[in-house]
Amino acid sequence: MLNNKSILITGGTGSLGKALTKHIFTKYPDVKRVVIYSRDEQKQFQMAQEYPNHKYPQIRFFIGDVRDKERLIRAFQGIDYVIHAAAMKHVPIAEYNPDECVKTNIGGAENVIHAALETGVQRVVALSTDKACAPINLYGATKLTSDKLFIAANNIKGNNPIKFSVVRYGNVMGSNGSVIPFFINKRKEGKLPITDVNMTRFNISLQGGVDMVMHAMEYAWGGELFVPKIPSYRILDVAEAIGPECVKPVVGIRPGEKVHEEMITASDSFYTYDLGKYYAIIPSTPKWQVDEFVKTFDAKKVPLGFRYNSGENEEWETVESLRELITEHVDPTFSVELKEA
Repeated sequence: MLNNKSILITGGTGSLGKALTKHIFTKYPDVKRVVIYSRDEQKQFQMAQEYPNHKYPQIRFFIGDVRDKERLIRAFQGIDYVIHAAAMKHVPIAEYNPDECVKTNIGGAENVIHAALETGVQRVVALSTDKACAPINLYGATKLTSDKLFIAANNIKGNNPIKFSVVRYGNVMGSNGSVIPFFINKRKEGKLPITDVNMTRFNISLQGGVDMVMHAMEYAWGGELFVPKIPSYRILDVAEAIGPECVKPVVGIRPGEKVHEEMITASDSFYTYDLGKYYAIIPSTPKWQVDEFVKTFDAKKVPLGFRYNSGENEEWETVESLRELITEHVDPTFSVELKEA
């Protein structure tokens, strides 16, 4: 799919951007060009050490901000595929700095869309979040707006063959700023702060996120919002998996935080189809025949009123499975000494 193609990743120095880059070079050694677009020169410098030019001549590092449309247009020259991973994503920081979050997550999305339309890009896959579903915080609201912009972009492309799609998933295990590395670090102090004892979250590995982006890149018809079928975890189980000997004070929910996350609401069920490994929320006015889509992917309509909620999930991680996943995906040196009963 990507051999002899040029691909650009906005926010490419982030956790998922780096995982995508590794995957692309591993699976598509004949990729024509991989452009890492981000605004943090230090992270680009560090990432460049992992991809020396003599070994990876296809990689390029492009300093730029998604708020800068002209810079995006320059960066998109000759690009076939764009993965839009750049965002302000920390909920409390977004609550405190709302205008900055809007400029990056909404204005940046608009700029990516228009730059792609102007430069001959063939496909754009935008990353979403479970917090965009029935949002109660500013971050979620900006990402929902971003989702709507990318889906609606298929309506304004005219004869341009470009396809825009969105992937939405839960917490990425081990990503920058997420709860697991936070707890691993806090374990040294003997205290793991719990926001709410009932809190649950969806859980996906970095590779799971990469696979989902690649699926959308290859199979999207334009306008779909893909949602993975993934397990949930209880925050208390995460704390027990990492620091069974730690005290676990309840400190209260942070500004803009939910107890449970949703990825598909009951209102979405009218447009939601089960594709097997993923769900797809299709646009209300698709530019293609729904019957053909259903036949091609053996898609099955979900029941009316169906919703996908981390607190009502059918699949759950356990304390033991979380420890295995942390060792596999986050910290190979991770271990817990358990006292005998």
